[in-house]
Amino acid sequence: MPSIRGFANDIKVSVLTIRRVYDELEQEGFTTSQVGIGTFVSTGNVELLRDSKRHMVEMQMQELIDTAKSLGITKDELNAMMDILYEEE
Repeated sequence: MPSIRGFANDIKVSVLTIRRVYDELEQEGFTTSQVGIGTFVSTGNVELLRDSKRHMVEMQMQELIDTAKSLGITKDELNAMMDILYEEE
């Protein structure tokens, strides 16, 4: 992962903000840090990373479903749209 200072400069935020984010990622098992070497994505916690990604998709899908329902779009119509969009590149 990028250095804390370099990342902070790139996105123009405080190094303290990036430090907190990196610390949280490490506490949650997404990264490991080695003093003097850097911060790396944790390879030992692949299932946790997958679950986190699935959760993000589920949250977005719930918003999508709520919007579709409010617009009167049926589940079948929504599934048909999903099939078409998923196959497009």
